[in-house]
Amino acid sequence: MADYQFDAELRAHCGGGLFCGVDEAGRGPLAGPVYAAAVILSPDMPIEGLDDSKKLSEKKREQLFPVIQEKALAWCIASASVEEIEAYNILGATYLAMTRAVEGLSVVPAMAAIDGNRIPPTLKIPALTVVKGDALSPSIAAASILAKVARDRLLKELDAQYPVYGFAVHKGYGTAAHVAALREFGPCPIHRPSFLTKILGDKG
Repeated sequence: MADYQFDAELRAHCGGGLFCGVDEAGRGPLAGPVYAAAVILSPDMPIEGLDDSKKLSEKKREQLFPVIQEKALAWCIASASVEEIEAYNILGATYLAMTRAVEGLSVVPAMAAIDGNRIPPTLKIPALTVVKGDALSPSIAAASILAKVARDRLLKELDAQYPVYGFAVHKGYGTAAHVAALREFGPCPIHRPSFLTKILGDKG
């Protein structure tokens, strides 16, 4: 479970100022945009139950989503499109989504704490990386939950447009059922062509 003492140490690292936690969702799927979120939590208003979004049930993530939005000092959810993933590759598109999330905050933080081991080169504020940060920092965990829930909701909406693929179930990840549907029906406009070459060959 993420620990608020860890966030206190991060605040001390940036001179006691506010920092935002940043995380992404959707780097691995075969379809849909990649999402990112940035969250500035109030040290005076802790939120119980924050953890890596992958460790939480969908029900728990949905419960925490509005709580984070209500109690955070600032938050922003952003994305990079399938077209941007194809143009800049998934890492570049993830950087783009993260930068958009940080720049979209209504409060400018002194620092960004980013889950993982890479800093988006376009960030305009100081940043540090935190490996497995979504399990350590409540701020990064909150960002992971916002990004994951927002992306999952979009994939559920897209499922209504493209019902043969099962997006509402697997959220675009390469499950056996998803791969089988791709081979039967071919890709749709929200699939990432560069992710499909090993599955469909030149047909992707």
